[in-house]
Amino acid sequence: MKIHQFLEHYGIQSNPFAVEDAQTDTVFKSGCIDTTYHPSWQKVYGDPQDPSTSIVFGEKGAGKTAMRLQIVDHIARYNRENPTQQIYVIEYDDFNPYLDRFREHQIGRSRRPDRTLKRWMLWDHMDAILMIGVTSLIDRILATRNSMATPGCDISDSSVAKLDQNQARDLLLLAACYDESTTETFKTRWSALRKKLGFWSLQAWAAFSLGVATTIGCIAVFTSLMISAKTPYFPWWVYLIAFIVGWMPWLVKALRATWKAHRIYRNVKVSNHERIPLARTLMTFPMSDLSSQPLPMHPRTDDRYAMLNKFSGILRSLDVTGIIVIVDRVDEPHLINGSPELMKLLLWPMLDNKFLKQSGFGVKLLLPIELQQFIERENKEFYQRARLDKQNMIPSLQWTSEALYDVASARIQAVSDGKAPSVQDLFDESISKQRIFEAFRQLRVPRHLFKFLYRLLVAHCNNYTDQEPSYKISSQTFESTLAIYLREQDAFDRGLGAG
Repeated sequence: MKIHQFLEHYGIQSNPFAVEDAQTDTVFKSGCIDTTYHPSWQKVYGDPQDPSTSIVFGEKGAGKTAMRLQIVDHIARYNRENPTQQIYVIEYDDFNPYLDRFREHQIGRSRRPDRTLKRWMLWDHMDAILMIGVTSLIDRILATRNSMATPGCDISDSSVAKLDQNQARDLLLLAACYDESTTETFKTRWSALRKKLGFWSLQAWAAFSLGVATTIGCIAVFTSLMISAKTPYFPWWVYLIAFIVGWMPWLVKALRATWKAHRIYRNVKVSNHERIPLARTLMTFPMSDLSSQPLPMHPRTDDRYAMLNKFSGILRSLDVTGIIVIVDRVDEPHLINGSPELMKLLLWPMLDNKFLKQSGFGVKLLLPIELQQFIERENKEFYQRARLDKQNMIPSLQWTSEALYDVASARIQAVSDGKAPSVQDLFDESISKQRIFEAFRQLRVPRHLFKFLYRLLVAHCNNYTDQEPSYKISSQTFESTLAIYLREQDAFDRGLGAG
């Protein structure tokens, strides 16, 4: 007996339990994202008008990624309804490129995962967040194809036109330091942004113009003396001195720009920029502007907070009133490889109340449950710095059996072409609803629930032929499949199975 034959009997168009990862779960994205919520959803989501921080701990399969997708979807809808008070979403869930670049700055034994992550600080997180945010913003402004931009926050040309010269300069400085797009060359993309913003400074070209004018003057004087032949020649060193004096301001500016580019390269360790292209970009600004502006040239958070404030100010001028950063998939980077100790080294610098409680700024930390044990062991100094009592912390993303039953019912409803059957309708009358609740309670999380129900459907259909089908799952099949799955689940919990 085929599974689709069993499902079609109940008017179910496709298997609602075939996918286990929310990232690729079309049933969830199309039919459940607006109807299926964890009981703690509202505390995590908060109010978009006043972004807040939430810290969630949940085991694998508890729905952290699904919650991230729901947050993004709901904010996109909020932005469509409030075009002048939008929220900017930064999905900070792929750590691999930033960790790899950071590791390249380490030498010798410092490249070991544990030693590398011990050197990872809060400003490295802030650099990575700014890189995602700035790149996404520039994608929107330039309307770049294959954009990294998260859908739902629209930046119109009329909004961009409202940026004054100082904000245009700030955005170009942010682009110079943090734009990580690979769709175009760094120079081409930065030049396109400058043209879009209409930013041009004659003062930036004063030193170069003086050098060119001096060179042309020296050549003109020398040529005229050669032609006249009546006027005595100047000694060669006079021309050399004039040439050096004329180009000295540009040379000083080039050296200062190169030094700043070197320091930015050394201290923004998650960047993919190179020194020379960055120095050439800095040369297009007047040195007086660069001297008065904060740049990430030091290993400290002060410069990053200033850059983040500039970024927030630009967004406010573009009708974006708040920023939400969503942190997810902390256990997946290959440098961490699921190790709770390494996850702690990566995440703990971010648990800083000053960073988490900025005005108009919220961080949604969706963390593995393994990190909860480290929270309980921390000292007084950590709690004073992190102030977890103010961060909307959810110690465990738990599901009741009734909530899991509702999740399963919602998925069946999402793929049904009419009146959807209940979960209990799939089972023989000998299996009571209370027994189903007891089984679901043992499965704990949606991922285990989906795996079990999928396996149960397969086991049931394998017991019957197409000519003699059965459309009720028997108690024997239910109990035997559940017992096998719970053994495998226990092995997975102890780290001895694939799950």
